[in-house]
Amino acid sequence: MRNRFISSVVALVVLSFAFTTVAEIAAAAAQRPILYPINGKPREYFELVDYDTTYNPRDFSGIWFRVGGARGHGPELQHPDLTPEGWERMKTHHPSRTYLPDVVPATTDPTAANYPALTCNPKGFPSIVVDDNHDHHEVVQLPTRILQLWQEERMPREIWLDGRALPAGDDYGNIGVSWMGMSVGHWEGNTLVVETIGLDNRAWLDTFAFPKSDESRVVERYTLTDPETLELEQILYDPVYYTEPWISDIKVWRKEARDARPVNNFGWYGLFSGINDLLCAPMNGGGRASNPYGGD
Repeated sequence: MRNRFISSVVALVVLSFAFTTVAEIAAAAAQRPILYPINGKPREYFELVDYDTTYNPRDFSGIWFRVGGARGHGPELQHPDLTPEGWERMKTHHPSRTYLPDVVPATTDPTAANYPALTCNPKGFPSIVVDDNHDHHEVVQLPTRILQLWQEERMPREIWLDGRALPAGDDYGNIGVSWMGMSVGHWEGNTLVVETIGLDNRAWLDTFAFPKSDESRVVERYTLTDPETLELEQILYDPVYYTEPWISDIKVWRKEARDARPVNNFGWYGLFSGINDLLCAPMNGGGRASNPYGGD
Protein backbone atom coordinates (compact mmCIF):
# COMPACT_ATOMS: atom_id res chain seq x y z
CA MET A 1 0.00 0.00 0.00
CA ARG A 2 2.84 2.32 0.96
CA ASN A 3 4.64 1.56 -2.31
CA ARG A 4 1.46 2.27 -4.27
CA PHE A 5 1.11 5.64 -2.46
CA ILE A 6 4.73 6.56 -3.18
CA SER A 7 4.29 5.60 -6.84
CA SER A 8 1.21 7.83 -7.08
CA VAL A 9 3.08 10.80 -5.59
CA VAL A 10 5.99 10.29 -7.97
CA ALA A 11 3.59 10.08 -10.91
CA LEU A 12 1.90 13.32 -9.86
CA VAL A 13 5.26 15.11 -9.52
CA VAL A 14 6.36 13.88 -12.95
CA LEU A 15 3.04 14.89 -14.48
CA SER A 16 3.22 18.32 -12.83
CA PHE A 17 6.75 18.77 -14.13
CA ALA A 18 5.63 17.75 -17.61
CA PHE A 19 2.82 20.32 -17.62
CA THR A 20 5.23 23.01 -16.34
CA THR A 21 7.69 22.11 -19.08
CA VAL A 22 5.00 22.30 -21.74
CA ALA A 23 3.91 25.69 -20.41
CA GLU A 24 7.48 26.94 -20.42
CA ILE A 25 8.03 25.67 -23.94
CA ALA A 26 4.85 27.40 -25.11
CA ALA A 27 5.94 30.65 -23.47
CA ALA A 28 9.38 30.38 -25.01
CA ALA A 29 7.88 29.66 -28.42
CA ALA A 30 5.95 32.92 -28.22
CA GLN A 31 9.27 34.72 -27.90
CA ARG A 32 11.00 33.05 -30.85
CA PRO A 33 12.75 35.22 -33.43
CA ILE A 34 10.54 37.44 -35.57
CA LEU A 35 11.21 38.35 -39.19
CA TYR A 36 11.31 42.07 -39.97
CA PRO A 37 11.28 43.57 -43.47
CA ILE A 38 13.49 46.59 -44.01
CA ASN A 39 14.44 48.68 -47.03
CA GLY A 40 12.22 46.45 -49.19
CA LYS A 41 14.34 43.31 -48.67
CA PRO A 42 12.63 39.94 -48.14
CA ARG A 43 11.62 39.20 -44.58
CA GLU A 44 13.89 36.17 -44.28
CA TYR A 45 16.91 38.44 -44.64
CA PHE A 46 16.49 39.92 -41.17
CA GLU A 47 16.08 37.39 -38.37
CA LEU A 48 16.45 38.57 -34.80
CA VAL A 49 18.48 36.88 -32.10
CA ASP A 50 16.75 34.44 -29.77
CA TYR A 51 14.98 36.09 -26.88
CA ASP A 52 16.99 35.62 -23.68
CA THR A 53 15.68 36.69 -20.30
CA THR A 54 19.16 36.49 -18.79
CA TYR A 55 20.67 39.19 -21.04
CA ASN A 56 23.08 41.79 -19.70
CA PRO A 57 21.43 45.23 -20.14
CA ARG A 58 24.87 46.85 -20.24
CA ASP A 59 26.14 44.72 -23.12
CA PHE A 60 25.42 46.34 -26.49
CA SER A 61 27.66 43.97 -28.46
CA GLY A 62 26.36 42.87 -31.85
CA ILE A 63 25.21 44.12 -35.24
CA TRP A 64 22.25 46.50 -35.28
CA PHE A 65 19.90 47.96 -37.90
CA ARG A 66 17.44 50.82 -37.59
CA VAL A 67 13.72 50.14 -37.34
CA GLY A 68 12.39 53.34 -35.77
CA GLY A 69 12.89 57.07 -35.44
CA ALA A 70 13.18 60.04 -37.76
CA ARG A 71 15.93 60.12 -40.40
CA GLY A 72 17.13 63.46 -39.07
CA HIS A 73 17.75 64.67 -35.55
CA GLY A 74 13.98 64.74 -35.13
CA PRO A 75 11.25 64.74 -34.15
CA GLU A 76 10.13 65.28 -37.73
CA LEU A 77 8.99 68.83 -38.54
CA GLN A 78 9.95 70.00 -35.03
CA HIS A 79 12.98 72.03 -34.05
CA PRO A 80 13.87 74.89 -31.71
CA ASP A 81 14.27 78.35 -33.13
CA LEU A 82 17.67 79.09 -34.60
CA THR A 83 19.73 82.16 -33.76
CA PRO A 84 20.27 84.71 -36.56
CA GLU A 85 23.73 83.19 -37.07
CA GLY A 86 22.18 79.74 -37.22
CA TRP A 87 19.66 80.74 -39.87
CA GLU A 88 22.37 82.35 -41.98
CA ARG A 89 24.50 79.22 -41.78
CA MET A 90 21.56 76.99 -42.66
CA LYS A 91 20.84 79.06 -45.78
CA THR A 92 24.28 78.10 -47.13
CA HIS A 93 23.22 74.42 -47.15
CA HIS A 94 21.58 72.95 -50.24
CA PRO A 95 20.02 69.60 -49.29
CA SER A 96 18.34 66.94 -51.39
CA ARG A 97 15.50 66.76 -48.82
CA THR A 98 14.25 69.38 -46.40
CA TYR A 99 11.73 70.18 -43.67
CA LEU A 100 11.90 73.92 -44.43
CA PRO A 101 11.46 74.47 -48.17
CA ASP A 102 10.98 78.22 -47.73
CA VAL A 103 14.38 78.52 -46.04
CA VAL A 104 16.42 75.78 -47.69
CA PRO A 105 14.59 74.39 -50.73
CA ALA A 106 15.52 70.85 -51.72
CA THR A 107 17.38 70.35 -54.96
CA THR A 108 17.28 67.37 -57.30
CA ASP A 109 20.43 68.56 -59.05
CA PRO A 110 23.34 66.54 -57.64
CA THR A 111 25.78 69.24 -58.72
CA ALA A 112 23.88 71.84 -56.67
CA ALA A 113 23.43 69.83 -53.46
CA ASN A 114 26.28 70.36 -51.02
CA TYR A 115 25.68 67.78 -48.30
CA PRO A 116 29.29 66.72 -47.56
CA ALA A 117 28.64 62.99 -47.99
CA LEU A 118 27.57 63.52 -51.60
CA THR A 119 31.16 64.37 -52.49
CA CYS A 120 32.70 61.52 -50.47
CA ASN A 121 33.29 63.63 -47.36
CA PRO A 122 32.38 62.11 -43.99
CA LYS A 123 28.87 62.56 -42.68
CA GLY A 124 30.37 63.20 -39.29
CA PHE A 125 28.70 62.86 -35.92
CA PRO A 126 25.82 62.89 -35.12
CA SER A 127 24.60 62.68 -38.71
CA ILE A 128 26.04 59.19 -39.25
CA VAL A 129 24.11 57.99 -36.18
CA VAL A 130 20.73 59.56 -36.91
CA ASP A 131 20.58 58.97 -40.69
CA ASP A 132 19.06 55.55 -41.40
CA ASN A 133 20.49 55.28 -44.92
CA HIS A 134 22.97 52.35 -44.97
CA ASP A 135 22.47 52.30 -41.24
CA HIS A 136 23.98 48.96 -40.22
CA HIS A 137 26.48 49.35 -37.42
CA GLU A 138 28.28 46.98 -35.07
CA VAL A 139 29.07 47.58 -31.41
CA VAL A 140 32.31 46.14 -30.09
CA GLN A 141 32.41 46.49 -26.31
CA LEU A 142 35.73 46.54 -24.47
CA PRO A 143 36.42 47.07 -20.74
CA THR A 144 37.31 50.76 -21.16
CA ARG A 145 35.81 51.63 -24.55
CA ILE A 146 32.90 51.06 -26.86
CA LEU A 147 33.54 51.04 -30.60
CA GLN A 148 30.69 51.76 -33.00
CA LEU A 149 31.61 50.47 -36.46
CA TRP A 150 29.45 52.07 -39.16
CA GLN A 151 29.02 50.12 -42.38
CA GLU A 152 28.72 53.32 -44.39
CA GLU A 153 32.15 54.96 -44.79
CA ARG A 154 33.69 51.98 -42.94
CA MET A 155 33.78 54.42 -40.06
CA PRO A 156 34.69 53.64 -36.44
CA ARG A 157 33.60 55.78 -33.51
CA GLU A 158 35.28 55.57 -30.10
CA ILE A 159 33.45 56.11 -26.80
CA TRP A 160 35.68 56.12 -23.71
CA LEU A 161 34.38 54.45 -20.52
CA ASP A 162 37.46 54.71 -18.30
CA GLY A 163 36.31 57.72 -16.27
CA ARG A 164 38.32 60.32 -18.16
CA ALA A 165 36.99 63.85 -18.54
CA LEU A 166 36.41 65.55 -21.85
CA PRO A 167 39.33 67.77 -22.85
CA ALA A 168 39.08 71.40 -21.81
CA GLY A 169 41.18 74.55 -21.97
CA ASP A 170 44.53 74.14 -23.67
CA ASP A 171 43.97 70.40 -24.08
CA TYR A 172 40.82 71.07 -26.07
CA GLY A 173 42.54 73.76 -28.12
CA ASN A 174 45.46 71.48 -28.94
CA ILE A 175 43.20 68.64 -30.07
CA GLY A 176 40.77 70.82 -32.00
CA VAL A 177 37.60 69.78 -33.80
CA SER A 178 37.07 66.67 -35.94
CA TRP A 179 34.37 64.94 -37.96
CA MET A 180 33.48 62.53 -35.14
CA GLY A 181 34.49 64.64 -32.14
CA MET A 182 35.59 63.29 -28.76
CA SER A 183 33.21 61.12 -26.74
CA VAL A 184 33.18 59.90 -23.14
CA GLY A 185 30.47 57.82 -21.50
CA HIS A 186 29.25 56.68 -18.11
CA TRP A 187 26.44 54.50 -16.81
CA GLU A 188 23.34 55.84 -15.12
CA GLY A 189 21.66 52.62 -14.02
CA ASN A 190 21.43 50.59 -17.24
CA THR A 191 21.48 53.66 -19.50
CA LEU A 192 24.72 54.60 -21.21
CA VAL A 193 25.13 58.39 -21.24
CA VAL A 194 27.62 59.68 -23.81
CA GLU A 195 28.81 63.28 -24.14
CA THR A 196 30.54 64.46 -27.32
CA ILE A 197 32.31 67.75 -28.06
CA GLY A 198 34.87 68.97 -30.59
CA LEU A 199 32.58 68.63 -33.61
CA ASP A 200 33.60 70.16 -36.93
CA ASN A 201 30.91 72.56 -38.12
CA ARG A 202 31.45 71.56 -41.74
CA ALA A 203 29.50 68.37 -40.97
CA TRP A 204 25.75 69.03 -40.92
CA LEU A 205 23.66 68.05 -37.93
CA ASP A 206 21.57 65.84 -40.23
CA THR A 207 20.70 65.41 -43.90
CA PHE A 208 17.90 67.99 -43.66
CA ALA A 209 20.43 70.87 -43.69
CA PHE A 210 20.30 71.77 -40.00
CA PRO A 211 23.71 73.11 -38.94
CA LYS A 212 25.79 72.68 -35.82
CA SER A 213 28.61 74.92 -34.64
CA ASP A 214 32.11 74.10 -33.41
CA GLU A 215 30.79 74.81 -29.90
CA SER A 216 28.03 72.23 -30.05
CA ARG A 217 27.74 69.46 -27.50
CA VAL A 218 25.68 66.28 -27.96
CA VAL A 219 24.44 64.09 -25.12
CA GLU A 220 23.23 60.59 -26.03
CA ARG A 221 21.26 58.20 -23.82
CA TYR A 222 21.38 54.55 -24.98
CA THR A 223 19.14 51.95 -23.32
CA LEU A 224 18.84 48.25 -24.11
CA THR A 225 15.11 47.80 -23.49
CA ASP A 226 15.19 44.05 -24.21
CA PRO A 227 17.83 41.65 -25.61
CA GLU A 228 17.34 42.78 -29.21
CA THR A 229 16.12 46.38 -28.93
CA LEU A 230 18.44 49.37 -28.46
CA GLU A 231 16.96 52.86 -28.03
CA LEU A 232 18.66 56.25 -28.25
CA GLU A 233 17.66 59.78 -27.31
CA GLN A 234 19.95 62.67 -28.24
CA ILE A 235 20.11 66.23 -26.94
CA LEU A 236 21.92 68.94 -28.90
CA TYR A 237 23.30 71.90 -26.95
CA ASP A 238 24.45 74.63 -29.32
CA PRO A 239 24.01 78.23 -28.09
CA VAL A 240 25.73 79.58 -31.22
CA TYR A 241 23.12 78.29 -33.70
CA TYR A 242 20.06 77.45 -31.53
CA THR A 243 18.09 79.35 -28.91
CA GLU A 244 17.53 76.29 -26.70
CA PRO A 245 18.57 72.62 -26.45
CA TRP A 246 17.07 70.29 -29.03
CA ILE A 247 15.79 66.93 -27.77
CA SER A 248 15.48 64.28 -30.47
CA ASP A 249 12.83 61.63 -30.92
CA ILE A 250 13.69 58.05 -29.95
CA LYS A 251 15.83 56.12 -32.44
CA VAL A 252 15.35 52.34 -32.33
CA TRP A 253 17.69 49.55 -33.51
CA ARG A 254 17.11 45.80 -33.64
CA LYS A 255 19.83 43.20 -33.26
CA GLU A 256 20.64 40.82 -36.08
CA ALA A 257 21.11 37.09 -35.61
CA ARG A 258 24.69 35.89 -35.87
CA ASP A 259 23.87 34.01 -39.09
CA ALA A 260 21.97 36.87 -40.75
CA ARG A 261 22.92 37.19 -44.42
CA PRO A 262 22.74 40.89 -45.32
CA VAL A 263 25.98 41.94 -43.60
CA ASN A 264 28.00 38.73 -43.59
CA ASN A 265 30.02 36.69 -46.06
CA PHE A 266 30.84 33.02 -45.62
CA GLY A 267 29.55 32.93 -42.03
CA TRP A 268 31.87 35.73 -40.87
CA TYR A 269 30.01 37.66 -38.18
CA GLY A 270 31.50 41.12 -38.40
CA LEU A 271 30.25 44.31 -40.00
CA PHE A 272 33.42 44.91 -41.99
CA SER A 273 33.11 41.35 -43.34
CA GLY A 274 29.90 42.39 -45.04
CA ILE A 275 28.56 42.15 -48.57
CA ASN A 276 30.54 45.29 -49.36
CA ASP A 277 32.25 47.94 -47.28
CA LEU A 278 30.15 50.89 -48.53
CA LEU A 279 33.33 52.94 -48.67
CA CYS A 280 32.98 56.00 -50.88
CA ALA A 281 35.80 55.81 -53.43
CA PRO A 282 35.41 57.69 -56.74
CA MET A 283 37.80 55.32 -58.52
CA ASN A 284 35.29 52.51 -57.85
CA GLY A 285 33.00 54.14 -60.40
CA GLY A 286 34.50 51.96 -63.12
CA GLY A 287 32.54 48.96 -61.88
CA ARG A 288 34.82 47.20 -59.40
CA ALA A 289 32.85 48.47 -56.39
CA SER A 290 30.64 45.39 -56.67
CA ASN A 291 33.64 43.13 -56.10
CA PRO A 292 35.38 44.15 -52.86
CA TYR A 293 37.84 41.30 -53.21
CA GLY A 294 39.34 42.55 -56.44
CA GLY A 295 39.52 40.88 -59.84
CA ASP A 296 37.49 41.48 -62.97
